[in-house]
Amino acid sequence: MPVATVSSPWYRQLWPWIIIGILACSVTLSLSMVFIAVTNPDPLVTDNYYEAGKGINRSLNREVLAQNLKLRASIHLDELTGEVALRLSGNSRPQRLELNLISPTQPARDRRVFLNRSPTEPDRYIGQLQDSVAGRRFVELLGVEGDQTWRLFEEEQVGAADLALGDEPLQAAQHRND
Repeated sequence: MPVATVSSPWYRQLWPWIIIGILACSVTLSLSMVFIAVTNPDPLVTDNYYEAGKGINRSLNREVLAQNLKLRASIHLDELTGEVALRLSGNSRPQRLELNLISPTQPARDRRVFLNRSPTEPDRYIGQLQDSVAGRRFVELLGVEGDQTWRLFEEEQVGAADLALGDEPLQAAQHRND
């Protein structure tokens, strides 16, 4: 006589519940990731690329002016006191300079310092940082010569060593001068 095996219904088996559990976890995690992505969007780098493109041309004109004036800057950041001491060489001596230390990834860590010319040394500028700055930064130095603004801009590792701006020739500026 044949032996009849009695099988239990599917919902009493272990493997279907394991598969259903994996699928349920996947759906739950996917929905939570969508929720996080929608509620915490990344900030836009720019929302108007046409204006950004026009700004690049203006920026290049400022860098070409700095190159024509043969400007170089050496910057010393004192980590303890926050003092910024800058030596400027070249054919421009504005009363005031603007130094921007721009974080490439965190806009909240950007710093702006206004540097005033020393009354005793015309090539020395002094300013004060409110807090310490370290790490990779875009360093931008702005000044005015006549009615035009010039700009020195480089990516530097800010830390214990002094920073040098204007020592690397601007390739785009060289092509525009040709």
